[in-house]
Amino acid sequence: MKFNRKKKIQHFLIVVLIMIIGALYFGNNTVGVSRYQISTTRLPAEFNNFKILQLSDLHSKQFGRESWRLIRIIDKEEPDIIVMTGDMVNTSDENYDVFYQLSADLAKRYKIYYIVGNHEQILMDYRIVQFLNNNGITVLDNEGVKIERGNDHINLYGLWFNLKYYKDRNDPYTKDLYYDLDTMQETLGSSNSNEYNILLTHNPLYFTTYAKWGADLTLSGHVHGGIVIIPFKGGLLSPERDFFPEYYGGIYSIEDRNMIVNRGLGNGNFGIRVFNKPEISVITLSNK
Repeated sequence: MKFNRKKKIQHFLIVVLIMIIGALYFGNNTVGVSRYQISTTRLPAEFNNFKILQLSDLHSKQFGRESWRLIRIIDKEEPDIIVMTGDMVNTSDENYDVFYQLSADLAKRYKIYYIVGNHEQILMDYRIVQFLNNNGITVLDNEGVKIERGNDHINLYGLWFNLKYYKDRNDPYTKDLYYDLDTMQETLGSSNSNEYNILLTHNPLYFTTYAKWGADLTLSGHVHGGIVIIPFKGGLLSPERDFFPEYYGGIYSIEDRNMIVNRGLGNGNFGIRVFNKPEISVITLSNK
């Protein structure tokens, strides 16, 4: 009798373990789509229903051979442009084949804009930028471009900043630094307050500064959704080892300024995600 009860408990625990492993595998290797509608009268009429697809923090993760599963999801969305907001590779990569294959394939069908993340900054491998340029991908290096439709246009800016502003909580020399408006203007110049401005920047930490600068919409990544999402609480940990970061994923607003933080596709140095599926963001603009 005791033997049968012990055996049943063992079987139950095995089933639970298999379910946990299956859930973790599914939760780390399937891609979700988060959709956002941004409505503002500041948007030119020609850009009504303009669709932006955001990829971030791939970290050389492959979704099927030649990333066909990810590409299939992207193609179904039919975006007007694709933006990549950094950390598409790892500092530890021996090669960048996964990212190169994905970006070259997508560049055949879509206009793509790219900014570096902290991993690319650490690497300082100019072969990445050269490859992207050779495939028609626009690398925004602390600069802006105009995206035109008919007689209207919007501005798209790409910002990166010194890694000291990433505020490692364990580093006494950086933990109290702040990326303020004056510093941002020195880096990127001033925005045109009469036009609609979109900002791509890897780290969402300084949303207040981005909003003051004049970014109507900021698209960021970096935080990986906090790695583990605690129900009713939020993301657990930022890459800077900050517990329950303020901006971990989703949409945030300061008055009429918005920021979308993409939870990323890859696992980076953490190796696993819990209750936190890889995602792409699809943003539809509206002037209604």
